[in-house]
Formats: sequence, C-alpha cells, structure tokens
Amino acid sequence: MILVVDDDKNIRLSLKLILERNEYEVTLAEGPKEAMQIVRNTPAVELVLMDMNYSISTDGEEGLTLLKQVKVFRPEVPCILMTAWGSIDLAVQGMRAGAFDFITKPWDNGVLLDRIETAIKIKNASPAAQPIQSSPIVGTSLSGILTTVARVAPTNAPVLITGESGTGKELIAEAIHRQSQRANGPFVKVNLGGISTSLFESEMFGHKKGSFTDAKADRIGRFELAKGGTIFLDEIGELSLASQVKLLRVLQDQTYEVLGDSQTRRTDVRVVCATNADLRAMVEEKTFREDLFYRINIINLHLPPLRDRREDIPLLVNHFLRMACEANGLPPVTVSTEAIGYLQTLPFPGNIRELKNLVERALLMKDPAASQLTAADFALLSKDIPSGKPIGTEPATLDSMERNAIAACIAKHNGNLSLVAKELGISRGALYRKIEKHGL
Repeated sequence: MILVVDDDKNIRLSLKLILERNEYEVTLAEGPKEAMQIVRNTPAVELVLMDMNYSISTDGEEGLTLLKQVKVFRPEVPCILMTAWGSIDLAVQGMRAGAFDFITKPWDNGVLLDRIETAIKIKNASPAAQPIQSSPIVGTSLSGILTTVARVAPTNAPVLITGESGTGKELIAEAIHRQSQRANGPFVKVNLGGISTSLFESEMFGHKKGSFTDAKADRIGRFELAKGGTIFLDEIGELSLASQVKLLRVLQDQTYEVLGDSQTRRTDVRVVCATNADLRAMVEEKTFREDLFYRINIINLHLPPLRDRREDIPLLVNHFLRMACEANGLPPVTVSTEAIGYLQTLPFPGNIRELKNLVERALLMKDPAASQLTAADFALLSKDIPSGKPIGTEPATLDSMERNAIAACIAKHNGNLSLVAKELGISRGALYRKIEKHGL
C-alpha cells in the first residue's frame, strides 16, 4: 500500500488514479496528523509519497517533521518527497533526514512510477540475495559488497561506488549491469574527468551538424548510446559545477535535448557513478552540488583499499598469474609462500591495479627455466617503484614494461650485461634474447 499525503485534493486524487491504474493499493491523507494515524495503525503501508508543505508557510518544516515522525515509527518504510523545482533545497534537507528520494512538481508519470518501483523493490529485496557465480571479482573480503550488488542490481536505483584508484570500481559497475534487468542492453563507460565543460553537452547528449563551429556531422550522445542499458559515469568528482547542473536536470527529469535540436528526448538508462574523491567533503566546500550528491547516492558501495584486505592478496596473485600465463602462452607458474608473505607487506598505493602489474612484470622478468616466482623476483621490481608513484598508473603493455625495465637496468650498470643479468635474475643468454627481441 502507498500512502499519499498532500493538502491539495486534486493532487491526491490524481496520484491515486495514476497509482491504481498501475495496480498499487493507495490510501490518502490530507495532512501530517491524519498521515501519522495511518502510519501507526496500518502495517500494510510500504511507501509514503508526501508533500513538503501543508499550510501557507513554504519553509517545508511541516514536511520535515512528518518525515522524521514516519522514520521513527516505521524506519523501514521509504519516503519519497514531492517539491517544486525551485525548492530543491527542501528536498536536500529531506534527504539528510532520511528520505529515500524526491521528485519535482509537476511530475512526469513515468519518472514517478520508476522511483516508486525502485524504492519498493529495494525495501523488499531479500537480504540473502546471492551474487552470480561467474563474477570476475576475486577475493573473500568483498562478499558483503557483492551480496548488496545482487540485492540492488535488479532495481533501477542509482548507485555511487567510492574508493581509491585501482580498487575495482569499474568491475563492480559491470557486475551491477550484468545482474540487472538491463543486462542485454549496452554498458557505456564515460570518464567525466576527460570531458571539458565546453564539450560536456555534446559528449553526453549529442549534437546536430552545424550546431556549433566544429560540428561537421551529427553526433550521438552517451545517454543515447546507453539507451536500454547502463551508463557508468566514472570520476564524477571531476565534473565542473556548470556541468553538474546539466547532469542533475537529466537525472531528475530523465529528459535532455541534443545541441541544435529543440526536441526533448527521454532517457532510458540505469546510472552508476564512481569516484575516488570525498564527495561529502566537496559538498561542504561547495565544489560539488548537494542535490546532485543525493540524487546519485541512493545506494552507496565503498570499496576498501588493498592494504585493508590483505587476505585477498594470495587469491589475486594466483588469478593474475594464471591470466598472464594464458595471455602470453606460457606454462603455468606458481608463487612461493615467502613471495606471498612479502607481497602482503607492501603498501600498494595503486591497489589491485598495482598488484596486477607487479605480478605480470615478475612473470616476464623471471628466469625462463623457473616454474615458481619467489620473494626475490618481486623484491627486485618493487624496489624500482618510485616513492609515491604506484606502478600501473600509466597504460602500458607487458612487452613495453619488460623493455623499459631492461633498458633502465642496462643504463644503471653502464652496459655491463653480466651485472644486468645478475640483477634481473636471468642468464646472460636469456638477457641477449630479450635485448634482441626489443631492439636494445
């Protein structure tokens, strides 16, 4: 049952008609007093759709008080606030007080029904939901996060994934998409840190030929490309304030306009965002809009750094080693217990990405005759990592990493190949073959 609370009779009846047509049971309340009687005495209420003002006053205090009272008596019941676009600040206050979401008046029926369906699905999602067995995410410490992914993926709720660089945020976003009802649709990745403010609308919404000086042909925007699927907005903390406003309108109304075209288009995407920034601190500093923060942060998943999940290092090392051997056509290689112990002592500021590159480099640089990686294989490479700069922060192929490592060692020993071979832990013959291979 959905409880609709609004002092405007026409709005109450309009919402009742819309919801009942979509097979929801509805009960109505004119104001806070009547609403609380229903909340106290009707266990069947599973969502409250409520206005923020019930008198001449427009400060929203009555609505905020009602919201807090509902959350005291029925904390499990999601509340969706209704407010005018010019009163978004009220909605933000409501989100701070525990509201699930907010919509603006006049509302779009499709948006309203989508928000209600999402809220009810999340409320009723089984806490015992199991992650899919084919997940490429390795490690036992993330079981709780993967269970949450399994619970929220079937809904259309926006998800914000936070964590340091290299912790696997994109993998989690892909897992959400694969387990969603949009799994057969596209998964479109957008690095917002690489899009300038001047190009934001063109990149995200598209443009028509001739809409600006360099628009020599029509361009399809990312939201259109993601239609029916999921759009992954990475590095959302890098977005300028001007672009944040434009993004908020799309997420709020689910509509946009292509540059050079006055026709309003509707989005049909699931939005997943990620950042390594502290968005709450940015909100306090006024560099990130608070209303946008609450719009994208319906569900938050925080990925811990590798230094806080060292028990996963053995699994990750073996996984990366197996993948690297297969990719390079090499026979299987194992890792010694001492090597695992050594790796668990490293700080890994670059997190999983850094560990992956270290394993791949060690595999390529080891003695070709050796079938096991030792602590010495990793120690040699980890000493070459510049302080404060994790490896893996620059895109590179395995061959280029091997070539650079050999070249650096040759330069270090002024061309003395005996010393180079000794430091790299390979025979002179193997060193000669690698030098010839890379044209050094």
